[in-house]
Amino acid sequence: MSSLWRKLQESRQKSGFWLKVAYNCQSKSSYLLALWGKPVIETRKRMEQLLHLIENSLQVDGEEISVVNEAVFRANIAKLAKVSALGEREEAAQARYLIRAAALNLGIIPASIQDLYLARGRGELPATWTTPAFNFRAMSFDCARAAFRSARKVDATAMIFELARVEIDWTDQPPAEYAASILAAAIAEGYRGPLFLQGDHFQVSASLPLQQEKASVEDLITEAVSAGFFNIDLDTSTLVDLSQLTVPQQQTVNATVSAELAAHVRKVQPVTISIGGEIGEVGGHVSTVEELTSYMKQFNEKFSALVPNQPGLSKVSIHTGTAHGGIVLPDGSMAKVNIDFDALKNLGQVARDEYGMGGAVQHGASTLPPELFNHFVEYSAIEVHLATAFMTTFYRNIPVELKNEMFAWLDEHHAADRTSDMTDEQFHHTTQMHALAPFKAAAWNLPTDAKDQLGAAWEAQFDMLFDRLGCANTRQIVEQVIHPVRVKPHLEDYLASRNAPGQVKGLAG
Repeated sequence: MSSLWRKLQESRQKSGFWLKVAYNCQSKSSYLLALWGKPVIETRKRMEQLLHLIENSLQVDGEEISVVNEAVFRANIAKLAKVSALGEREEAAQARYLIRAAALNLGIIPASIQDLYLARGRGELPATWTTPAFNFRAMSFDCARAAFRSARKVDATAMIFELARVEIDWTDQPPAEYAASILAAAIAEGYRGPLFLQGDHFQVSASLPLQQEKASVEDLITEAVSAGFFNIDLDTSTLVDLSQLTVPQQQTVNATVSAELAAHVRKVQPVTISIGGEIGEVGGHVSTVEELTSYMKQFNEKFSALVPNQPGLSKVSIHTGTAHGGIVLPDGSMAKVNIDFDALKNLGQVARDEYGMGGAVQHGASTLPPELFNHFVEYSAIEVHLATAFMTTFYRNIPVELKNEMFAWLDEHHAADRTSDMTDEQFHHTTQMHALAPFKAAAWNLPTDAKDQLGAAWEAQFDMLFDRLGCANTRQIVEQVIHPVRVKPHLEDYLASRNAPGQVKGLAG
């Protein structure tokens, strides 16, 4: 018993260890209770309550989680997802852990898209689709269910579910919660196979001390990877310095910090994570080949020195003329945007031919008219990021009473963001993301008929996107090259206090 005593004493401060012991050493319960007492009882009680909530359709045996009745589990998964989103810290952590472990048991496996993109870059796969990357800011569980329903119709698997650094703050969704919502939606809709979770715009603020920002993003990377995000888009394009005389000089800090963060990804990864870089802020000038080559040359030199013999970037994000959230006109309609598709094609070709990447990524596209989405495939975009349109659909379909309440909250709490020439439509469009966190519970508790209406509207959006982006029948392509590793989750990672996103004002989402 003395060796066990020493082990427990040494590990007492490690979050979650005592829970693991409590489940694995039940025969020593009296000894454990003498050591920890109330915490063990309360934690086990919470776990038992969660299992009861899902009608004991899961079995917990130490760290082994198994689904013993899939039909009952699927019928009750929304309850577990709701606890993950709205429950108290430890209860929510346990729910997220159970969802992740159960998803693995059902063959829903968080995966890296790295090998798919590199094979595409080598010309081994047809350039017949562009991967959509979805950001869900409101009701992520319900929105993801609509995506999986739509994907099932056309056997689409080339799709990414992502969360930007700034969105963690806007939506009150830490990475573990967002991942749990997506995994729970996959369970509810009977999805199987690799599932791509991505950290989007893990961005550095240029207005804060650089070392402080690097540390914040490194912490966020570690947290996201622990939650199953095996795709990370690094965005240090905020550090591009256009005051410098030459393009290489303008890209130096961007490339250097990006390489340092990418090296951190490689050090904490349990699988080979797909890493993306960015050479120009969305909303700036159209990116050039010179900017790409200047960035990549400096990135590769720094990265290979930090982590020799490790794979570098799988893709690069460029600016082609779009703006995050679109440009809203006084009547609430969206301004027409001229996208430089030739830049997308040309830089993507250089990324493939010169640097072995999958290609170029298009940001800020969800507010574009549907007829333009075919062009992303035609011009060989490897990935396109979509966010605002799903949030707009949310506001258009929720009960008018709730929408008015949310807009009234914006009028009161974000009046400083309103300029004198803004109409109500422009103001609410540009600030609507800030009302999501305060009304998160209200959205989760919408009546069934409102959720059904929302789900149908979202599903129609996904139907259009999967069709126009060529995603039909991509399951067979994905499974040809993606062989995901089952990375076992650890409860202590979920119990650990989540990191705040830091100062996010002005960051991209």
